[in-house]
Amino acid sequence: MSNLVEIRDLIKKYPVGGSFFTALKDVNLDFSEGEFSGIVGPSGSGKTTLLNIIGSLDKRTSGSVKVLDKELEKLSSGESAKLRSESIGFIFQSYNLLQHYSVYENVEFPLLLLNMTNEQRKKAVMDALEWVELTDKIKSRPGQLSGGQCQRVAIARAMVKKPPLLLADEPTANLDSDNSYKILDYMKNICREMKTTFIFSTHDSKVINYLNRKIHLVDGKVEKDILTAQED
Repeated sequence: MSNLVEIRDLIKKYPVGGSFFTALKDVNLDFSEGEFSGIVGPSGSGKTTLLNIIGSLDKRTSGSVKVLDKELEKLSSGESAKLRSESIGFIFQSYNLLQHYSVYENVEFPLLLLNMTNEQRKKAVMDALEWVELTDKIKSRPGQLSGGQCQRVAIARAMVKKPPLLLADEPTANLDSDNSYKILDYMKNICREMKTTFIFSTHDSKVINYLNRKIHLVDGKVEKDILTAQED
């Protein structure tokens, strides 16, 4: 399988007072097509920082990060935005849904930035909502949904453009156990059927048990990189 993400000698520093805090230290990783993997570790270990750099939401201090054959450090802000809008899906723990818009409109929103007809957008939205079994909620607003349903809308929104790469930052943090397992089943099925590469940032044991690859980050360094048995 080809690598969708290649990270070499990555260092990320933040200014703190008169010195610097090093959040990531000499990280070297590859992610392949169709992986269901996670960056795991305690709070403050650098998980979200690494995920944000892969998603071109943050910039590295040194080293290189290549996503879909594009060297992120060489992209302009416009080129980074284009990469995100066309090829990367994001799922956040707080859902980040637009409260005054319907489920349909929330899922459609990422497609408005792409060159698609109304019919193409409608089919893509309905397909995405069918994946997460929410076609009966298209007219509902987020305030009328449960937490699990809101996260399913967020998954549909992230997947509606069928991106090759999906980044999920603590996606089950605000969910109970039953809803967490349902959400993970939806995402695992999407990974299996569409060969989408999933990269999680998590310290939730429920998520960790679902992963086929666990990258343990401690104090900004990769301590362990463990592959588990792959499903058929």
